[in-house]
Amino acid sequence: MEHLFSPYTLKGLELKNRVVMPPMCQYSVTNKDGIATDWHYVHYVSRAIGGAGLIIIEMTDVEPDGRISDYDLGLWSDEQIPALKRIVDACHEHGAKVGIQIAHAGRKAEDAEVPVAPSAIPFDENSKTPRELSTDEVKEMVEKFRLSIRRAVKAGVDVIELHGAHGYLIHQFHSAFTNKRTDEYGKERTKFGVEIIEAAKSEMPADMPLIMRISAREYVEGGYGIEESIEFSKVYQKAGVDMFHVSAGGEGQIAAAGKPGTHVAYQVPLARAIKQELNIPVIAVGRLDEPALANSVIGNEEADLVAVGRGMLRNPYWTLEAATVLRKETELPKQYLPGFPRR
Repeated sequence: MEHLFSPYTLKGLELKNRVVMPPMCQYSVTNKDGIATDWHYVHYVSRAIGGAGLIIIEMTDVEPDGRISDYDLGLWSDEQIPALKRIVDACHEHGAKVGIQIAHAGRKAEDAEVPVAPSAIPFDENSKTPRELSTDEVKEMVEKFRLSIRRAVKAGVDVIELHGAHGYLIHQFHSAFTNKRTDEYGKERTKFGVEIIEAAKSEMPADMPLIMRISAREYVEGGYGIEESIEFSKVYQKAGVDMFHVSAGGEGQIAAAGKPGTHVAYQVPLARAIKQELNIPVIAVGRLDEPALANSVIGNEEADLVAVGRGMLRNPYWTLEAATVLRKETELPKQYLPGFPRR
């Protein structure tokens, strides 16, 4: 039976275990130039030393006005490659594989003077009203994604993740809640995402997997649910997505449609549904910090990988601790051997 510390292979990606550090924005680019800092280096490399199989670098944006805040990472310039490559190389030295989440915040770009979006609909009453992208600008945006992915490949990452969740630009396009366009990108709301997927695949090595993070359910009145997300995920799968990272929400303030769960594993059923309906690998996420629980998600074949976010913020060595709790074999840094009981 597979478990949290079973190796995993997807195309050319070979992971030593099923533990994923998901992308979590650090808002720590103090120079506001999109270039990773020493904070990012220590943050990610410590999780590699701590045993994570796959580390996905936080939301990294395709243009300056695509950032949630000016303190976010970017890959709109070749000058931003070396600092990321330094992180990737160091993580590799400690046995972790590295992905990066490529994104655009769209209407949720807080520091943009005028954010852009599929339609001129603000996130809430306290947010700026975005400018609707013209059809030509949408096509130019696809090219910006392409070039950022090219830079990520040059930085040496092992996998690309497209951010199609949490109310950011790709999500905004495939949601009827935020896309009221009448052009080709409104009549076929997945068109923007499909074109980005195709652009990504054109820049990636053939054996490099493409992950897409999706919100499988929206938490606003009139928002989509799992049935709709299964359908748009099928379109993205056909376009070239190799794995889905299944989350939920983020498209607006929570309304009468219902609140997200607060119990452990509340999003696992969404990941399981995508996995079963599409017969595609998935990453599960959402309050999976207990090792036995994370292990059960793999053992019960509900997901192929498990993302541990807050648990890794609290403890960079979460993976090593989990191996001890579960009595599973994993390679320990020799410097830390005295800190772990013999198994």
